[in-house]
Amino acid sequence: MADRPPPLSSRRGFIKSGLIGAATLASGLAARAAGGEEVITEIQDWNRYPGDGVDARPYGKPSQFEAHVVRRNVPWLTSDTISSVNFTPLHELDGIITPNGLCFERHHAGIAEIDPAAYRLMINGLVERPLVFTLADLKRFPRENRVYFLECAANSGMEWRGAQLNGCQFTHGMVHCVMYTGVRLRHLLDEAGLKSEGKWLLAEGADASAMTRSIPMEKALDDCMVAFAMNGEALRPEQGYPVRLVVPGWEGNMWVKWLRRLEVGDQPWQHREETSKYTDLLANGKARRFTWLMDVKSVITSPSPQAPITHGKGPLVLTGLAWSGNGIIKRVDVSVDGGRNWKTARLDGPSLPMALHRFYHEFDWDGSELFLQSRAIDEKGFVQPTKEALRAARGPNSIYHNNGIQTWHVNKDGVIENVEIS
Repeated sequence: MADRPPPLSSRRGFIKSGLIGAATLASGLAARAAGGEEVITEIQDWNRYPGDGVDARPYGKPSQFEAHVVRRNVPWLTSDTISSVNFTPLHELDGIITPNGLCFERHHAGIAEIDPAAYRLMINGLVERPLVFTLADLKRFPRENRVYFLECAANSGMEWRGAQLNGCQFTHGMVHCVMYTGVRLRHLLDEAGLKSEGKWLLAEGADASAMTRSIPMEKALDDCMVAFAMNGEALRPEQGYPVRLVVPGWEGNMWVKWLRRLEVGDQPWQHREETSKYTDLLANGKARRFTWLMDVKSVITSPSPQAPITHGKGPLVLTGLAWSGNGIIKRVDVSVDGGRNWKTARLDGPSLPMALHRFYHEFDWDGSELFLQSRAIDEKGFVQPTKEALRAARGPNSIYHNNGIQTWHVNKDGVIENVEIS
């Protein structure tokens, strides 16, 4: 006689013990029953009824259970959100690519909504042939795809004077990393006939603030792009649709959005606010000027204040991001005791120049107090400094270019807060 399947109650017991045993064998961990096995042994709504068809969601969106994963604003940061910033939820992400809908926003006059059919880009100044391009014109040049991070110069700026904001979304969330599609800026300048005396480029945006930034010609001809797509689709309006400038490894204010004009000159422009606003005020009253490059930096994204330890003692995956305007990250060290001892983290995923790098460190947490830190080293040998060393060199007056080591304090209950230690 053929063997009959065990009765339902026996099968439930077998499934329960089998699941627990498989988890233990597969992971090599001291697994414990978490409860809730009825989602496997009992029919649930999601396997009782058919779901939506393919036409119900013509543009895909995240699961309803991920509705909390959003950019967030700090209401008191500015008087009006049209000239403000919201922050990438770094603690909710993994890998190195930021989803388009979660890339932080920084605006000076709100989002410009531009009809692509009416879009124009002018190149004028010290060129042989002043030109005006349509979006279709730009797309006729050779295209390139490049993955780069974009970081606001004021990222972590509130932390210059001590621990201020409790969450890496707010301390470090003015950074994202995407694949840009566009054309090399040098192709457009070649088409216009760049004159030999042209040493600087003024990039101007089409938004209500007419945001302008001066860029040295060496950088413009090296790796700058005029981009019209990110992560495979058209730029989002808040990211400069239909066209933005890409200035790899340099501060985000130079990546002019809604790009409408490129004027070639023989010196940096001295008008408007651009040469005075983005400087680093030192303790002696002087200011560092033209500090464009974004220094080597890292942050632990989980565990962190918005991603506390909720499962208690046992195996723990520590993860974070590292990046440098100098190129590739070569190593990331992590410390659980506030920098007294360091261990080399595991870099995983693509390691690309001027892109985010993902690192991991796995260990067993015994419930003791932790002071979590990460320290990145780039391919040119630059080492991420402590905040104490950074302030000793530059003072506490700046709000820009803070790449100091971040510390998260973990208490015995797994609650985490932003702290500083000497």
